[in-house]
Amino acid sequence: MLIWLVELEDHLQFFNLFRYITFRTGAALFTSALIVFLFGPAMIASLRIRQGRGQPIRADGPQTHFKKAGTPTMGGLMILAGIVVSSLLWADLSSVYVVSTLLVTLGFGAIGFYDDYLKVTKQTEKGFSGKARLGIEFVIAGIAVYFMMNTALTSGPQGSTLGSSVAFPFLKDFLIDLGIFFVLFGGFVIVAAGNAVNLTDGLDGLAIVPVMIAAASFGIIAYLTGNAVFSNYLQINFVPGTGELAVVLGAVIGAGLGFLWFNAPPAAIFMGDTGSLALGGLIGTVAVATKHEIVMAIIGGLFVMETLSVIIQVGYFKMTGRRVFLMAPIHHHFEKLGWTESQVVIRFWIIAVGLAMLGLSTLKLR
Repeated sequence: MLIWLVELEDHLQFFNLFRYITFRTGAALFTSALIVFLFGPAMIASLRIRQGRGQPIRADGPQTHFKKAGTPTMGGLMILAGIVVSSLLWADLSSVYVVSTLLVTLGFGAIGFYDDYLKVTKQTEKGFSGKARLGIEFVIAGIAVYFMMNTALTSGPQGSTLGSSVAFPFLKDFLIDLGIFFVLFGGFVIVAAGNAVNLTDGLDGLAIVPVMIAAASFGIIAYLTGNAVFSNYLQINFVPGTGELAVVLGAVIGAGLGFLWFNAPPAAIFMGDTGSLALGGLIGTVAVATKHEIVMAIIGGLFVMETLSVIIQVGYFKMTGRRVFLMAPIHHHFEKLGWTESQVVIRFWIIAVGLAMLGLSTLKLR
């Protein structure tokens, strides 16, 4: 929104700053962090009063989790407020990529909010119907992918199929054109990302820091992908307009920092599905927009690991009646082995940093 101030640069040179993505990204980060810091305490107090007993604690979970009973959830509302308000202020709202990303973020956030609402009011671990939830997520993601795909097809070189193609890391010109089926592929990526982050959100601070790490990584990727000079130098696919997503990702980092202040052990609030679904969907949307869907599996490898642990646990139990892990997702497995919560969280953060560095290295290895 504030990008229009560039038009005033003839009167005051200062307003030329609003032209630069880097300046607006930093401003978005600061703004979103400030919003969460300022309004976080009041929101936590309000949610504590309204929710009463807070988020239900798994009866079969680690014993140390029972002391968390009564902690309010839906903290994702704080994060979404910071991201959305900051993005509206600092991002270019004429960008299809920005609008599509915010659409997915708010849509997934609404689904997560309803799921959290059911869990809190009914005091049960089961909320929104799984099939219905996935179906709505696919519809929202599919709409966003469709518009982003068409934008990439029309804004790129004539005859280019990049918008409907899947790109592969390490390979400069290798693309697989999926045509209209790219909508299904992109939708799957976004939905998978949303639910992967959702599964990871099980310990204080465990999900939000890897999300910020992924957001920082994709902020770099979005900026480079949307810049013709840098993308040509790195020999990655140039997608005009995606650089603006760095501003949104800056807002994610700022909101994440603000939320971590309240979510650090012992957490005063949980982000709930409201936050985890929205943040995962946001990262997935950026990955699709920048044509780095496969790289996301590396950068977000921690989320992949958590998801696979659940799939393996459920599948193996159905086939044999036995369990592979002491408890799934895998962060609970390590708790059952005797790791303290802080050990699990910090070690998983270290893994997330390593995977992010590995993912970013693919930008040059072509």
